Amino acid sequence: MKNINNSKLKIIPLGGLEQIGMNITAFEFEDSIVVVDCGLSFPEDDMLGIDLVIPDITYLKEHADKVKGFVITHGHEDHIGALPYVMKEINAPIYATKLTIGIIENKFKEHGLLKTTKRKVVKHGQSINLGAFRIEFIKTNHSIQDASALAIYSPAGIVVHTGDFKVDYTPVFGDAIDLQRFGEIGKKGVLALMCDSTNAERPGFTMSERTVGKTFDNIFAEHRNTRIIIATFASNVDRVQQIINSAYKYGRKVVVEGRSMVNIIATASELGYLNIPDQTLIEIEQMKNYPDEQMVLITTGSQGESMAALSRMAADMHRKVTIKPGDTVIFSSNPIPGNEKAVSKVINELTAKGADVIFQDAHVSGHACQEEIKLIYSLVHPKYAIPVHGELRHLKAQAGLAASLGIPKENIFILRAGDVLALDQEDAKIVDKVQTGGILVDGLGVGDVGNIVLRDRQHLAEDGIVIVVLSLEKYSNQLLAGPDIVSRGFVYVRESEDLMEDARQVVLDALEYCSAKHVTDWGKIKNTIKDDLNSFIWKRTKRSPMILPIIMEI
Repeated sequence: MKNINNSKLKIIPLGGLEQIGMNITAFEFEDSIVVVDCGLSFPEDDMLGIDLVIPDITYLKEHADKVKGFVITHGHEDHIGALPYVMKEINAPIYATKLTIGIIENKFKEHGLLKTTKRKVVKHGQSINLGAFRIEFIKTNHSIQDASALAIYSPAGIVVHTGDFKVDYTPVFGDAIDLQRFGEIGKKGVLALMCDSTNAERPGFTMSERTVGKTFDNIFAEHRNTRIIIATFASNVDRVQQIINSAYKYGRKVVVEGRSMVNIIATASELGYLNIPDQTLIEIEQMKNYPDEQMVLITTGSQGESMAALSRMAADMHRKVTIKPGDTVIFSSNPIPGNEKAVSKVINELTAKGADVIFQDAHVSGHACQEEIKLIYSLVHPKYAIPVHGELRHLKAQAGLAASLGIPKENIFILRAGDVLALDQEDAKIVDKVQTGGILVDGLGVGDVGNIVLRDRQHLAEDGIVIVVLSLEKYSNQLLAGPDIVSRGFVYVRESEDLMEDARQVVLDALEYCSAKHVTDWGKIKNTIKDDLNSFIWKRTKRSPMILPIIMEI
């Protein structure tokens, strides 16, 4: 008799659940694994000095011979950002739509991976065969062009993965979401639906991207005599298109500022996803040749990121653009949860410089609200519901919607990263847990900064460091020089000479104690110095800096 468990489909999320970002899910059937998306997330506040967080792919490395390919739903960082790092460990072909591949290739250029990785452009409506799977790309709408949902056909049944999506009947570019195809696949019988939960708490429908175009038109009409600066997400090509349309209509030139923005706009216009009238785009250096009322600046930094173009302008750190009284600054985005403080800081800085800041109605979400999520469920009619893409509260909200549509509670699975869900027509259950987590990237180091290093950084950041340097004679352990005490980030030394003098005395006493007790082991001497100094500093200052004794032998 055949082992039943093996002929089930396994769905293994390796990231992207209980957090926004780092989306990556493995689908496994017998000897085939297909990975959907491979994203990064941005560091939390307590990850000092960390640039990016990428998923732990230990499970994929252990089963590298099974991995048939990576299938990417769309070109946002939280879905493609980890590819350059993961491709260095597991080299498998990548399948995605045209713009998505274009953006991935930009990344690969920087990492020197263009020659070694296989990339294939797939059109909406096409299917690819990967091992035991057939994967069909379905047209959806999102805040970046060329987004896809996936129908994953496996011997155990069909899984529909929506990717990030919204239902936009009047998109700025290209066609509306292919609802008909969702319905056709639904009629075949769908085993499970994995649906975007980002806006599952919001009632109603997400507005069409076009409504933002109308808002821009009104703002341009009202502010004919000022320079207009618009901050938005680099990847929202349609938003950029609408800004360019309004600029052209009102006779303004457009400057694009911010590295990610320049890159994506170049890729999108090369591939024909952006339609820029001749002579509309100008270089930032040419800005001085035009009066303010003929200028529009499209820039990064709508999330208040400290290094992005808008924040640098607000803080007077930008080399080419200074905010002037009368500038109109538009925030064409909503703060991502957690960025509210940074955004309001930038808004305050801009306002202090006399700019007029607009952040109402200049943005619509790229994610489906409750009615659109219900629409997809009604078309697809899945047996099992597996909410994805969101924090726990978003996943819970979608589970509630699924239940309200008549999916039995026991068929709704809120997974955590690492859960292995085995399913077929008979039943579905979590059968295992695999290793997952975030790998921290700091500069060129991948994974060399772990919890211990972060704890040290936290310690240094909170209490500073005290270094004790002394020289001992080789055999007799006689003190020949020092102890010298150097501190950084602990106290300002010039104003705390008494404290430092007393600290030196504490070190001398510790050395006395060691020689009286005939302690010759340097490790023990260092520990004694550390402990005595620690308790002395704590008593005097109620702080506990990191203490590093350094002994030199002469």
